[in-house]
Amino acid sequence: MSTNSEPAIRVTGLRKEFGDKVAVANLTLDVERGEVFGFLGPNGAGKTTAVKMLLGLIFPSSGSGSVLGEPLGDHRTRAKIGFLPEHFRFHDWLTAEEFLRLHGSLYHMDGAGLDHRVPEMLELVGLAPYANKRLRAFSKGMLQRVGLAQALLNDPELVILDEPTSGLDPVGRRMVRDIIRTLKEKGTTVFLNSHLLSEVEITCDRVAFIKHGEVLQSSSLQSLVAGELTVEVRARNLRAEVVAGLGRWSENVRADGDRLTMTLIGEQELPEINRYLVAMGVDVYSLKPNQLSLEDLFIKIVGTDGGL
Repeated sequence: MSTNSEPAIRVTGLRKEFGDKVAVANLTLDVERGEVFGFLGPNGAGKTTAVKMLLGLIFPSSGSGSVLGEPLGDHRTRAKIGFLPEHFRFHDWLTAEEFLRLHGSLYHMDGAGLDHRVPEMLELVGLAPYANKRLRAFSKGMLQRVGLAQALLNDPELVILDEPTSGLDPVGRRMVRDIIRTLKEKGTTVFLNSHLLSEVEITCDRVAFIKHGEVLQSSSLQSLVAGELTVEVRARNLRAEVVAGLGRWSENVRADGDRLTMTLIGEQELPEINRYLVAMGVDVYSLKPNQLSLEDLFIKIVGTDGGL
C-alpha cells in the first residue's frame, strides 16, 4: 500500500540489457513527491529506456524499483501517471476533442467527468478554439500541446514529460512552465527530460546527471548553481607573483595581460581577494563573478563526448 511518505520514484541498481547491449547499467535514483525533477544526460545515456521501465512498458533485467509506492509495472499505478513521450504518434483522423475522450475512456473516466475535463484541458493548453479540428491538420507545436493535455487529463499524481517543449515557440514554452508551476503548487510530481537546459534551470527543483545508465550526480538545482563560479578580473599591474598568490583561493587561475579569470567555490572570498589585489599594488578596474550555467555544469559533470 502506497503512502505519501514514500518517494514518488525509487529505483535501486536498475539494469536493462538488450542482447549484448547494456542500455541502463546501474540506475539508482529517488524522486520525492511534489518536486519537479530534471533527468539529464547525453544521447545514448539510457534516459528513454529508464522512463520505459518506470512506466512498466519494459521490464528491467535486474534491480528493483517502485513508482508511487508500488512495484514497477503495477497496473493500478498506471492510472495515476500522465506521460508525454518525445516521439508521439497520435490518431490523426480524430479531432482534438475525440482524441482526449478516447484517452479518457482508457482511464475509465465517466462521461460526466469527461464532459468537464476535456474542454478544461483544451483551454489549459490554448487549443479550445480547435476542439473540432482533426489532428492531421495540427502543427507540431499544436500536437505537442494536445499531447500535454492528454498527459494531464486523468489529474495524475506523477507526470513524466519527455521533451515537452521541443516543438513549441517561446509563448508555448512559457505556457508549459506555467503548467508545471501549477502542478507543483498542487503537489503533483513532475519528472522532466529536456534538451533545453535553460528550461530545466527555470522549472526544476532537483536534477540528476546520468551517463551510460548510471547517475553521476544528483542534487538540488539551487545548490548546484549557487556553488562554483568563475570570476573575471580586469586590472593593471597583474605581476606574476600577484597571480601566483591567488593560488591560495583557487587552483584554476589564468592571466592574460590586464585580464584574469579564476574559479571559486563561492563568492564569500571575493572581498578578501579584492583586498589582496589592492594591497599588492594592483589597480582593480572590475571584478565580476559569474555563476556557472546548467549547461556549463552539464559539460563539466557529463563531459563533451555526446550532446543531450
